[in-house]
Amino acid sequence: MQAPIPVGGIMSSRRLCLVGVMSTPDRPGVAASVFRALAEAQLNAQFIVHCIDLESQSQIQFCVASADRPLVEAAVEPAAEALGAARVTFAEPVAMLSVFGPDFRERPGIAAQAFRALGEAGINILAVSTSISTITCIVDDRLYDGAMAALHHAFELP
Repeated sequence: MQAPIPVGGIMSSRRLCLVGVMSTPDRPGVAASVFRALAEAQLNAQFIVHCIDLESQSQIQFCVASADRPLVEAAVEPAAEALGAARVTFAEPVAMLSVFGPDFRERPGIAAQAFRALGEAGINILAVSTSISTITCIVDDRLYDGAMAALHHAFELP
């Protein structure tokens, strides 16, 4: 592994449920329908990733507190059915680990370092979301300690 890259820190959240609204025909308003259903149930998503696959199907994944899963199911499944989603998936328990720091867009290699560290530790990444200053990975919660150790080894923390 290459030398640790300096970053601002690592944040994490545990005991989450990764929810997927999978294979919905892509059209305007799909994400709005899913997250309106959550909002109306007074539920909050801590992580969101949305992409369109090669068959023009929308794939939305998001994390909620595991304790909220029954409420999320009741809110999201009717919305997903109305959208024509192939299925709603639930994976739990999962953990969210976020490497953060300033100006990631001008510092190449941070994502590669995080993904390499987790891969070399034998930890599969279930979902990824990034921003200008954060790389967030969702992993199996049972692998949290190993994932956190791998990231701490890969990055120079303040």
